Amino acid sequence: PAWSGWCGGGGPVVLSSLMQHECKLTVMHYGVTKTPSYEPPLRSKTPLWFHVGFRRERAAPIFSTDGLGDKHKFERFLHHRRPSMASVYGPVAYPPSPVLAFKEEMTAAGMGAALVMSGSVRKADPDRVILKRIILTGVPFKVHKSKAVVRQMFFTPDDIRWFKPLELWTKYGMRGKIRDAIGTHGHMKCLFNGVITQRDTICATMYKRIFPKFLLA
Repeated sequence: PAWSGWCGGGGPVVLSSLMQHECKLTVMHYGVTKTPSYEPPLRSKTPLWFHVGFRRERAAPIFSTDGLGDKHKFERFLHHRRPSMASVYGPVAYPPSPVLAFKEEMTAAGMGAALVMSGSVRKADPDRVILKRIILTGVPFKVHKSKAVVRQMFFTPDDIRWFKPLELWTKYGMRGKIRDAIGTHGHMKCLFNGVITQRDTICATMYKRIFPKFLLA
């Protein structure tokens, strides 16, 4: 039969009471795996319909690695055959409630829903740290042995002084550090552990904590 939407229509009615705290909103984490039959890429922050136990909610999850430790890497897409963690703003649910996620799609027969991932409730934890890696790049302006003047990574001397503790690395495997700012246009002196070349690219890695997207409707 054709899919007629999430609201209305015939079917059984489920009546249930809530446990303590299940009426509260928090950051929920679901251990999920992408459905093998769903081939298109699934990007983080894509609005989905979640069936968590007997409740239904609409949320935009962000995906992260499912491993040990207190910091977890943000994933832009949900990968096939790899367990991941989906984090959403949603009502409190206790593990191990089952989780199903559906994506609304327009088909030849009209609006439909495809099962994109499944799993179970892992925990409710607003303090779980999800980090997104950002790489800043610059180009050598002048080079002399292991010293270089780098530009186009920062554009003000204040930014250079603020990010001075960052470790630098290059495309060809060198490691270095920021020595000092030059002028007012974001040029800086850098020192590396080897001979730097003009065609190299200077990089600095930064991490930013991110949070799930809150959907109003």
